[in-house]
Amino acid sequence: MRQIVLDTETTGLDPRQGHRIIEVACIEMVNRRLTGHHLHKYINPEREIDEGAQAVHGITLEFLADKPKFADVVDEFLEFINGAELIIHNAPFDIGFLNAELARLDRVPVDTICNGVTDTLRMAKELHPGKRNSLDALCERYEIDNSQRTLHGALLDTELLAEVFLAMTRGQDALMIEPEATPRAQIDAALPGGERKPLLVRRASATELEAHAQVLAGIDKETKGGCLWLTSAS
Repeated sequence: MRQIVLDTETTGLDPRQGHRIIEVACIEMVNRRLTGHHLHKYINPEREIDEGAQAVHGITLEFLADKPKFADVVDEFLEFINGAELIIHNAPFDIGFLNAELARLDRVPVDTICNGVTDTLRMAKELHPGKRNSLDALCERYEIDNSQRTLHGALLDTELLAEVFLAMTRGQDALMIEPEATPRAQIDAALPGGERKPLLVRRASATELEAHAQVLAGIDKETKGGCLWLTSAS
């Protein structure tokens, strides 16, 4: 079973108002295991970024000026998600933006390419009614370290969401057939207190860290040295 955990960052909240995608990240899981295979793109939106949106993700138009347009990455993106189930937190938001981008290029909607979409926000609301179910809240509930999430970023958010999704669907491990593998019950019994091994998270590469540093530098420049994230890191 191939699943793609997906997240986007955008210029604003509504694609019907002409807002565009500026970052897309996808990480691959096969049989509920991260493969290390991922797709991550910053995208030139060819329009301004709302101030409120920039405050959330910290990505500036100056940083995106030399980045590819969505049309330049669409084939690679569609090939990556083709035939996989998509795992998205608040799926209608991301799917709405993706379908708007695809419609501009006369491409078919996402749901004709992928093998279904799972909305982890809807799933969380069903599992935890009446509670906060943001990604940060779910990380806290499932004891997943999100200390590096000072800003919203598509790649880091997909990594965290993958851990959250696996934690929320942990009972499905029993349904996976793994020939010649040690049974889950034996693995858990071998650990002190019956605790499960921590999930493996693929950390950002040097190139991705450099890109993140450029985003922070852009914020610091625009705010005349007022970037809180650079201040807290020093």
